[in-house]
Amino acid sequence: MRNGFRHSARVVTAAGLIMIGVFSGFILPDDPIVKSIGFALTVGVLIDAFLIRMTLIPALMSLLGARAWYLPQSLNRVIPDVDLEATSLERETPRATTPLPQAA
Repeated sequence: MRNGFRHSARVVTAAGLIMIGVFSGFILPDDPIVKSIGFALTVGVLIDAFLIRMTLIPALMSLLGARAWYLPQSLNRVIPDVDLEATSLERETPRATTPLPQAA
């Protein structure tokens, strides 16, 4: 947990600060709709980046340990098996070996 947090903390903080800066810029115009949207997005990103992603989730993962990665069997049957690197094709299909032509 500590190692993962140490490596991701800078990225999460930087992304959160950038998004807060951009969304807080929407608070400056005189349009009340744009102001309210900018304020809501700024507060939402602030809560998500710093309270949830930097505090609550690491604490919850530490408390749960290996149980945090538990997937119920009924849910495992419903979720599709996505094979992005096509490793299942390599395991299932044997490679055809073609003899090289002999020089005459």
